[in-house]
Amino acid sequence: MIRNSNIYRINPETLGLGCGFLGVLGFSLTLPATRAAVADFDPTFVGLGRAVVAGVLAMIVLWVTRQPLPLSKHWGSLLIITAGVVLGFPLLSAWAMQQLPATDGAVIIGLVPLATAIAATLKGRERPSRKFWFASIFGSTTVVLFAFTSSAGQIQGADLLLLGAVGAAAIGYAEGGCLAQILGGWQVICWALVIAFPILLIPVIYTVFQHGLVASSTAWLGFSYVSIFSQFLAFFAWYHGMSIGGVARVSQIQLLQPFLTIIFSGLLLGEQITPLMLVVSGIVIASIAVGKQALIERKI
Repeated sequence: MIRNSNIYRINPETLGLGCGFLGVLGFSLTLPATRAAVADFDPTFVGLGRAVVAGVLAMIVLWVTRQPLPLSKHWGSLLIITAGVVLGFPLLSAWAMQQLPATDGAVIIGLVPLATAIAATLKGRERPSRKFWFASIFGSTTVVLFAFTSSAGQIQGADLLLLGAVGAAAIGYAEGGCLAQILGGWQVICWALVIAFPILLIPVIYTVFQHGLVASSTAWLGFSYVSIFSQFLAFFAWYHGMSIGGVARVSQIQLLQPFLTIIFSGLLLGEQITPLMLVVSGIVIASIAVGKQALIERKI
């Protein structure tokens, strides 16, 4: 009897969502770890130094696997990715975490999926249906309303920094998800880190001389996490998931990140978890379920 091998194949969208979830799981500890790190370290060191450490790891991986240089036509995209997820998001979020609890930051970061879907659409590579936009906008609006009410109706400077981080991440995610279809997910983040390394090395060294590296073990643990996992390993799964499942579709998995970050912040930092936070997290999870059933046209 001949068995149909298609039965045993995993749907690309399902596999992409699974990889995306692994990436989000890694990202979910980013804000709590950053908050722990900036308690003792200068935020510039945390925001940029993490990419220097990850850049060393990237160079080792590229050298060991003997990866060829990307073609010249891909360097423009790599520069955009570098500016978004290696420079913009880490630095802006590190400055914001000096002033905001990680739980509040997690909710604002919940805007990233909608911003990423918009960025992917503007690139012309994906065309989500109305049902998808409804689910994404509904979940993101809930996030914004929570952030507004939790700050007593006032927008703080740290909130604006996080909104800037959202924009930087969205552009970097959309560009990286598309380029990963060509270069591969882990190759994209590795080359972006290599590009950033010489740019960041001087300001990081200067910051070290200015503020030193004396810190608690908790701060070092937080910095190590954002360097190895948030800036490096989590992107392997994240960009690979986007490359096979679609940028807009997989980006919606990140709506789970506020929920996961709130839990980690409560467990690790002792920050308060309110019933409203859990309600908001439940709403955005429901919007993921609706968005998963929506049609998205992709140009391969």
